[in-house]
Amino acid sequence: MLTTPAEKYQRHTPVALRDRRWPDNALNCAPRWLSTDLRDGNQALAEPMDAARKLKFWQLLLDCGFKEIEVAFPSASQTDFNFVRQLIEEQRIPDDVTIQVLTQAREDLITRTFAALQGAKRATVHLYNATAPVFREQVFRQSREEIVALAVNAAQHIRRLCENAPETEWIFQYSPETFCFTEAEFALAICEAVADVWEPGATRPMIINLPATVEVSMPNVYADQIEHFCRHFSRREQVCISVHTHNDRGTGIASAELALLAGAERVEGCLFGNGERTGNADLVTLALNLYSQGIAPGLDFSQMKKVVEIVEECNQLPVAPRHPYAGELVFTAFSGSHQDAIKKGFAARQNNPAAFWEVPYLPLDPADIGCSYEAVIRVNSQSGKSGAAWLLEQNHGLNLPRKLQQEFSQHVQEAADAEGKEMSQMAIWNLFRQTYGLMERPPLKLIEYVCTNQPGQRTTLHAEILYHDKKLKLDASGNGFLSAAITALCRSLQVEINIESYHEHTLGKHSDSRSVAYVCCEDKHGTHAWGVSIDSDITRASLQAVLNAAQPFITT
Repeated sequence: MLTTPAEKYQRHTPVALRDRRWPDNALNCAPRWLSTDLRDGNQALAEPMDAARKLKFWQLLLDCGFKEIEVAFPSASQTDFNFVRQLIEEQRIPDDVTIQVLTQAREDLITRTFAALQGAKRATVHLYNATAPVFREQVFRQSREEIVALAVNAAQHIRRLCENAPETEWIFQYSPETFCFTEAEFALAICEAVADVWEPGATRPMIINLPATVEVSMPNVYADQIEHFCRHFSRREQVCISVHTHNDRGTGIASAELALLAGAERVEGCLFGNGERTGNADLVTLALNLYSQGIAPGLDFSQMKKVVEIVEECNQLPVAPRHPYAGELVFTAFSGSHQDAIKKGFAARQNNPAAFWEVPYLPLDPADIGCSYEAVIRVNSQSGKSGAAWLLEQNHGLNLPRKLQQEFSQHVQEAADAEGKEMSQMAIWNLFRQTYGLMERPPLKLIEYVCTNQPGQRTTLHAEILYHDKKLKLDASGNGFLSAAITALCRSLQVEINIESYHEHTLGKHSDSRSVAYVCCEDKHGTHAWGVSIDSDITRASLQAVLNAAQPFITT
């Protein structure tokens, strides 16, 4: 890389707009959306989609709610031409959906384009030609006047062909390609000239699309360009202003959002930002950005996994694991502090489920786009006490006491460090069961018990346990059945322990639900051990939890 890049690269000159208004604006409704996946997104693929894949993608776009879809560049290939004919002849276009096709400013290509559209109920013809100085001077070697004449002649030809086919509702779209690095006054002039040909109005709809064909500036500069155009175009009220941003600087989404603040009403782009070079604006992210601000986007991504699967199949391109909203890991926290905050956020929401969505680190409820909460927290060596506790709560209904969360997290971290990889939910559950006695045959197993508790008297416990395949009798009394149990254990197995803490809760809302008991025992040296047990009988669960907690202290 150069140490003095200014000797090779020049800064883009912004439009002069000292009284810009867009920074004080706010979005309160969704724009019109146009998907270019079947055209711009398709031509950007190493292996363009065949008819079957295009049809599958077409159906996905309909299912997502798109009402405007750019389906092809009919004059560019026979495949594209045939696809437009298939949609029309097989009547696959819903009445409320408008197809759009692209054409360059050449009469033969325009004529071919109209041949593809014959019989369509409604269609948008999208005309474009490059207008920036670098294209005028290096690519076309034409003057400004010649570039304007090219666009005007093409628009005149399109108008004649539209008038010759009145059975179709025609919409005309013009794009001064490379608008973002075209001189502001020239972009206005060529669009005025083209609009004069079309004469837009209520019965002659027109879209002016102002593309950032290649990002050359910060998104605020693009917003200035859009506002400048909207404020100076003489037929502003008769046309729809559309934007088509690319992502060369990594700010295609920001450019589209700021352009909407600046007066644009329509956005073109692709699902997950596919497109030439670094791609187009990502319509999924744009739509869900609005959704997460309380604005209905008019698009349905409630089955995000299905959308991802179909797009990956049709484009043969992966959606990145951390792609906003759609990636496999975007709702996932491995960090202990993040997991703790998320866990507490969900706990708070349980107390007030009708409140506004405010869960730390989750700007959107994963359930709204068809994602389960299972992937929200995943555990590795970076995770703290809340990660494993969350998984046990979500998958098994266990609400671990805080001290047990801390204690178990140490076991989890040791296991994760030893494996050097993420621990699955099943691995965490198995580790929990083995550590705290939740197995079929724990070392100390309660066989049967009888508790008696007369009013005003101490509780008496008579129990039989299995220890090293031998049956032992436990008989004692205490202030309660747990006190009696620990007294009997200390007497029968020569240990000196007491119960440091006890917790219990049900695992369901029904009267026949099972319950879980958590017991922490402590010896005279201050050493602690936990035991856990689950049973439909809470007394049996509590007694077995005592046995599980006591087992580590037994040396014979």
